[in-house]
Order: sequence, then structure tokens, then C-alpha cells
Amino acid sequence: MRGRTAVVTGGTRGVGAGIARAFVAAGADVVVCARRPPEVPLEGAEFAPLDVCDPPAVRDFFGALPRVDVLVNNAGGAPYRPLADAGPERHARVVELNLVAPLTVSLAAYDHLRHARGAVVMIGSVSGSRPSPGTAAYGAAKAGLESLARSMAVEWAPEVRVNTLVVGMVRTELSHIHYGGEDGIAAVSRTVPLGRLAEPSDIGEAAVFLASDAAAYITGASLLVHGGGERPAFLDAATANKGS
Repeated sequence: MRGRTAVVTGGTRGVGAGIARAFVAAGADVVVCARRPPEVPLEGAEFAPLDVCDPPAVRDFFGALPRVDVLVNNAGGAPYRPLADAGPERHARVVELNLVAPLTVSLAAYDHLRHARGAVVMIGSVSGSRPSPGTAAYGAAKAGLESLARSMAVEWAPEVRVNTLVVGMVRTELSHIHYGGEDGIAAVSRTVPLGRLAEPSDIGEAAVFLASDAAAYITGASLLVHGGGERPAFLDAATANKGS
């Protein structure tokens, strides 16, 4: 990735920081943007403040950049919020951040990407392909993001490749919010075929692959990075075929 510029939205912590570090390690010039600077500076990456839900600010940000070869749409997320516990406005903000904002950012970066014959990597989620109780609006937005990426890949070919990383459970500094303490994280890890949650670096390496020349013939694709997925619940509930 030497000589290429990669922009990572929401790249200051968690998965985003892991992605940024992977691109730095691959030799790219990395710009991370978020509303707030990282608590711990990311060595080798430049930080720029940006609210991806502010279209004029997004356009100004990309207009000021000299080049963009890779765009990683990572900014997103949602609190635990059952549907009936909040009004539609709050759920709409989740959709805006996780679906509308990546479209806004991609459109703002399009001219740079087309000129560079670059790549977009959407950071999706397994929540977009299975029920997501407590984060239903987030799951719906991630399903839409994957669909958006497939259409974008067709419209923007052959100049720009667009792919999605469908991410499973990742161990970050916020894992305790979702899974509890170490006991909860360990219990959840045992439900994953590979026996652990992903590390942010796992997602970063996959993002670098999709953005690199090694993936030159891959566009409109969804790459599952979920450790094998989730063990079907019926296998543990059934009383047959338990072995000795």
C-alpha cells in the first residue's frame, strides 16, 4: 500500500483503530477521522476531526485532501435499545449514522477514488443478516449497507472497487458493554467456532486485503470475518447425537 492514501472513518478506537494500524503497517499514508481525537494517538496516522453525518463538512473534508486511494467506511454503532423503548427519531439517527453517512462519505470521495482507480471497504456486520434484537435499527442499516455496496460496485466499475467486510463479534475496549466482564466475554467466545472473539487487527488485515492489488478482481463481494459464525442453538438443545 506504499504511496497510497487511506481514509478510515471512525478510526480512533476499537475496530477502526485496528484498521488504521493495519494500513499503516502496510505502508499507506493513513488519515483517520472522527468527531473526537483518539485518547491514545495512533502512530503513523494523521487525525482530522469530522462528523460524517454533516454532509457539507464531509464535502469540505474530502475537497481539501490531495488524493484518496482507499476509503474505509467504519464509523457507526448503536446503543442497546429495544424498538419500543424509543421513538422513531432515535432509531432514524442510528440508520443515518450506519447507512446514510457511508453513502455521504463515499459520494464525497468518489472523484478522488475514480482518479486513483481506488477501493471502498464498507464495514458491515453479521447483524445485517440475522435478527438483531436490541439493535434492530442497526441491523437494518447494516443490511442496507451491504446492498448499497453491491449496487455501488456495479455503478462505479471499473474505476472503483467496492466490497463489504461482514464483521462478527470483536473484542474491543467496549466489549464489556455488550457481553459483560471477563466471564461474559469468555462465555460468548465459546459460542464461536474458532473459540475467541476477533481482534481489531483481524478486521484490519481483512480490510487491507480487500483494498490491495491482491483483491484486484474482487468487487461487489461480502467477506465474512466472524470466526465461523454462531453455533446453531438446536445442536445444544437437542437430546440426540450427543455422543458418549
